[in-house]
Amino acid sequence: MSALRVVLVDDHAMFRTGVRTELEKLGHERGDAVEVVAEAEDVDSAVAAITEHRPDVVLLDVHMPGGGGLEVLRRLRKLGPSSLGKETTFLALSVSDAAEDVIGIIRAGARGYVTKNISGSELIAALGRVAGGDAVFSPRLAGFVLDAFAGTIEIAQVDEDLDRLTEREREVMRLIARGYAYKEVAKELFISIKTVETHVSSVLRKLQLSSRHELTRWANDRRLI
Repeated sequence: MSALRVVLVDDHAMFRTGVRTELEKLGHERGDAVEVVAEAEDVDSAVAAITEHRPDVVLLDVHMPGGGGLEVLRRLRKLGPSSLGKETTFLALSVSDAAEDVIGIIRAGARGYVTKNISGSELIAALGRVAGGDAVFSPRLAGFVLDAFAGTIEIAQVDEDLDRLTEREREVMRLIARGYAYKEVAKELFISIKTVETHVSSVLRKLQLSSRHELTRWANDRRLI
């Protein structure tokens, strides 16, 4: 059986090296041969690698400089079907398990979404299933997608609300909604407490909320934490 051809897209070189080594070693041991035909570290190099190699599966990081996985899919869509291999599919890979990330990348064309705490064996199985036409999610992430289609999560409104926030404001919003103190947010994001206060004020103003308690409820209702 021919090897599953994968393009690995992630902005951290050490992570790419670890994933590539694990996939190729475990694939050989299991008899599920995986060949990482190319790596990419940003949107431009990802689009170039995908259009050149036309892999079976693209393992696509959601958050990268220059727009991340969404921008990669947007550019490929703009180039048209001829830019991809006939059977190329996309499996999103991220540290984030937030609803807007999962739903956004699926709406853009990914066939599945896994988080970076996945084991090597599980990742190989997910790649094979996506290549075979299945949709692959963990139970928690699958719930987001089902809720979106069922109308439980108002996706259009979530997108519209989040579009008002900068990427940094979204990061601060999510940590505050999870119960982090300002000092803890500052440490987590390597910014000053004063900057955290500024971002929180901006988030509350843009979302028309009056307190961090309202913010927590707002984020929880939209499955953002």
